[in-house]
Formats: sequence, structure tokens, C-alpha cells
Amino acid sequence: MADLKRILEAVDCELDRSLERLFGLLRIASISTDPAHATDCRRAADWVAADLADLGFEVGVRETGGHPVVLAKHLDGNRRHVLFYGHYDVQPVDPLDLWETAPFEPRITTGRDGIQHIVARGACDDKGQLMTFIEACRAYKIATGTLPLGVSVLIEGEEEMGSKHLPAFVGAFRDELAADVALVCDTGMWNRTTPAITMSLRGLVYEEVRVRAASHDLHSGLFGGAAQNPVHVLSSIIAAIHDDNGRITIPGFYDGVEELPADVKAEYAKISPSAESFLSTAGLKESAGERDRLLIEQISTRPTCDVNGIWGGYTGPGTKTIIPAEASAKVSFRLVGDQDPDKVREAFQAFVRARVPADCAVDFISHKGSPAVSLPYDHPLLTSACRALEDEWGNPAVRVGSGGSIPIIGDFKRLLGLDSLLIGFGLDDDRVHSPNEKYNLASFHKGIRSWVRVLHALSQ
Repeated sequence: MADLKRILEAVDCELDRSLERLFGLLRIASISTDPAHATDCRRAADWVAADLADLGFEVGVRETGGHPVVLAKHLDGNRRHVLFYGHYDVQPVDPLDLWETAPFEPRITTGRDGIQHIVARGACDDKGQLMTFIEACRAYKIATGTLPLGVSVLIEGEEEMGSKHLPAFVGAFRDELAADVALVCDTGMWNRTTPAITMSLRGLVYEEVRVRAASHDLHSGLFGGAAQNPVHVLSSIIAAIHDDNGRITIPGFYDGVEELPADVKAEYAKISPSAESFLSTAGLKESAGERDRLLIEQISTRPTCDVNGIWGGYTGPGTKTIIPAEASAKVSFRLVGDQDPDKVREAFQAFVRARVPADCAVDFISHKGSPAVSLPYDHPLLTSACRALEDEWGNPAVRVGSGGSIPIIGDFKRLLGLDSLLIGFGLDDDRVHSPNEKYNLASFHKGIRSWVRVLHALSQ
């Protein structure tokens, strides 16, 4: 414990220099989706690699079919070994005119509530987050000269464009990436003073469906009442997906969906927001999800189906009285538990085909699917991590599910056999992917201290 105190003191003493280093990384416009910034992405990779090398890591900037990956390792004999994952790439900054200052000129601002924020593109997602871990390692080296356990660091440059080349990289270098557990800092807090460990990430299935009838658009005055209308047909099918209680009616859809453990359900009942408070920022107040579920379940641990777009027929100005020849929709499913993406896709297509009437045809465009991933609630390292976070923040860490998806977490499990502890310090109001992205100064400072405590706990 004496060592832990000295390490935390090193974090506090080093904070100004930690911010200088973070600002240096934030100034690099590493927008992965824009080919014009390919050089910036490589600069960011080189910057991270150099910083890790200064800490005594054995570092390599590895090539992929796209932007490079930084792979670093700090060995510590036969002790427990962790693999930390983050990404140096950022989202585009458009619309630029909505930024209060230049997005790659980081600054610290103070809000009306007195809270200080780091403002820049990537401040939260994910440069500020990944630097909390690197700075925790630095504090260890300053105070003790070493790290408390073996650490590998994997920092990619294509997360914001789907991590297209990372699974192949992980598969090719699985021996170098061997570890006992993965640590990921790309998630958030429950609130400004309550830490969280993300226990699950929902999977995804994305389908496009097109219903076709007549060989061409028809005059509604001549054919109306007799010819099939694909917009009507598709709308009817979509309406049938949910029953009056918000439950999805596709046969077999809930296969692999399990109930939450009783203690977790009780914990959720205490912290679940009301529908009105959660939806108020969107101008809504009533939940459209399963009526017998807490709102926190609806948005994180229950599967969903949403129509992301629907179109057909004439949508221009004025009138055009036709029966359209076809109608289309884009539909996404968020998956949980052991739901099989392929089986969900097949079930959806069968559900649609069974409702397409004579004189109509249907076809589908299937996009990549990914299963849900979850950390077992009885994972042996979970209690240690939760206790470490509580020691830093003064509030018990909440175990939450995330409604989103981070596909590489599933690849870690599938290719490396690794469970992942997802511990992040972002907040809901950090404007991630939006103009004026921010990261609370306390999230950065206490995030570093939190990782010090987590590494200490995992080393015991």
C-alpha cells in the first residue's frame, strides 16, 4: 500500500506534464476515414510508439492493409499479463463552423458550474481515454521503476472506420498478443462521480429489404384497388415485427437471450432512469420498448429491432398519383447474450417472405453481423476491478451493459480467448463524434489514478 500511495502521488505531481503529452497527441489530425489524413494517422501511430518506448516498452509500428497498428510489450516474468486496447484515430470534424475553436488545437475550458473540460477532437474518443492508461504506466515507472504485471498495448488506427484490418492482424499475431485479460478504455462512467464497468456489448445484424410488385409505377386512378402496393406490403410487414407490448414477434428471435442475475436486476432497479428523464433530451417522454422491462434493460441488455430508413414511390415536390413498383427499408437488430447473428438474419428473412403476397417478390442485401459479447458476472477479476474503482471514486462501480457494439471485443474472445474489462471515463455529455468534443479534466486525472489502482488490484 505504501507503493500505491507513492504511485498515486506521482500521478498528481505529473498531471501538468500528462496534459502536455495528451495535447501533443490531440494536435495530430488523425482522421482515419479521410485519405487526405493518412500521413496524420501515421504520425499519431509514431507518436504513441515513441511515448511507449520512453517508458521502456518494446514497441513496433506494424503495417496493415490500412493505417498502422502500434504493438508494445512490457514483460514481467511469469506474473499475470494484461492486453490494453485503444485507438488513435478520430472522427471527421464536420461541420467545422459549429466548433467554437479549431478542433485540433486543444484547450481547457471552465463551465458555468466550475467544471473544467479538455476540448478537442479525440479528447474523449479515444485519445484522452487511452492516455489515462499510458500515464498510469508512467506513474508506476516514476515511482517504482517497473510495472506491477506484464502489459501489452495494442493501439489501432481504424476503429472509427470499422476496424477493417484489425481482426486479421489479431489472428496473425495471436502469439504476441497472448494475455490473461484484455483492458479497454473506450466506454464511460455511469455519471460524473460514479464509475462503471461495461459488462456486455450488444451485437448487430443489418439487413436491407426490397419488395417489388408491378414491372413499373402504375397510375393509381387506373390500378388503385386492384394492384399490390409495395409500400403498403412493406409497411404491414414492418408493423408486424413488434406486438403491442413492444416484444419482437419473429419466431426464434429470443433464442439465446437469458435473464439477468437477480442481484444485477436489483442493482438495475435502483439506478434505472425514468423514461421521461432519459428521453427528455430527445424531446420525448414515453418508452416504446418492452413494457415489462426497466428502461436500463431496454437500452442495454435487451435485443432490439429498428427500421433505420424506409422509402418508395414518389417523394418529390407536389403530387404524383402512382402505385410504386417497389419499396425498400433498412433494418438493424441489436443482439444480446448468445443470439446467433446468422440465425437472426435467417429468421427475419423467413418472417418477411411468409408475409409477401402473390404478385410480389422480395430480395435482401445482408451486411456483416457480429454477436454480442459479455463478461461473466462471476469473472474472478471483476470484484478486484470494482473495488479498485470504488476506492478512487468513493462510489461503488456500477456493472452496466452497453447498447452499442465494439466488434474487436468479440474478436479478442474468438481469436485470443480473452475476456475484456471495459473501463472508461467518458460522460454522456462529452459530445463524442460531434463538434466541441470534450473530456472532463477530472475524468482524465482520476482516470489515470483509477488505472493505477486497477493495475495494482489485478497484480495481487
